[in-house]
Amino acid sequence: MELRHLRYFIAVAESLSFTKGAQKLHLAQPSLTRQIKDLEEEIGVRLLDRTKPRVTLTAEGTSFLLDAKRVLDLSEQIVESVQRLSRHESVPLNIGYVANLFYDLLPVTLASFQRSFPTVPINLFDMTCGDQFRALEAGKIDLGFVGLREPIEERGLHFRSIASYETVAALQKSHPLAKKPVITLKELKAMFFIGMSEASYPGYRRWLTKTCQKAGFSPKVLQDAEIERTLIQAVAAGLGVALLADQVKKLPHEDVVFRPISPKVMTESCITWKADHPASALKAYINIVSDRGTRMR
Repeated sequence: MELRHLRYFIAVAESLSFTKGAQKLHLAQPSLTRQIKDLEEEIGVRLLDRTKPRVTLTAEGTSFLLDAKRVLDLSEQIVESVQRLSRHESVPLNIGYVANLFYDLLPVTLASFQRSFPTVPINLFDMTCGDQFRALEAGKIDLGFVGLREPIEERGLHFRSIASYETVAALQKSHPLAKKPVITLKELKAMFFIGMSEASYPGYRRWLTKTCQKAGFSPKVLQDAEIERTLIQAVAAGLGVALLADQVKKLPHEDVVFRPISPKVMTESCITWKADHPASALKAYINIVSDRGTRMR
């Protein structure tokens, strides 16, 4: 099987027509039909259903289409990378992230990326989610590791959901509820909440309000913190409780305990970027993070 076979199959699969596929490829239709048949015979799987008036994809063909696109994308990225190397070019990839909260994804995805793109420099910027949005708009970073999807959609940015984390309640260690293994969300109704500021974490207050309203109450927010450490300190001081993704447990949290809540609430985490047509290096890293995030769910 050669790369041209993949291109031929993709052309037919996307148009669901041998005629349109041949026109797109500037090939004679009989030749294209023969090539697709050769491909199916070589791999021993029927990819297209030709029994209907219109060509359709089999279940195997649908799966093969996704992988074929991935292979072609990678081949293009490899060619571009070696061409840049030949021209002694090295455009850096600038990535924003929230410190301490992406230990699971950053090291493994960056290592995988550099194996394919060893000549591409990587710059990491420790930023709040709000700072990442502003840096994306200003063109200072290419990709951001942020949280909720609503603020991303409101800004018209591209994004992919990469993970979903269980939400936990953060309480002062001496609080009576800290003795319970699981806390019912309604049990927090009478308490003050410590939130994250809109400037640092766009959409957090709306998420908190919706989460609590599903349990039948509106949260009383005493104050907003700019960074997670400040929030943890406020909770440790007994000023209130907080709802956060369980990743926050990776931060130092003396005098604070984290407890699962019931009913269970999942917190989404996304990556986002601005370009309509991302450069090959950025596109490759997006795919790596997406694939890794899916496996970790």
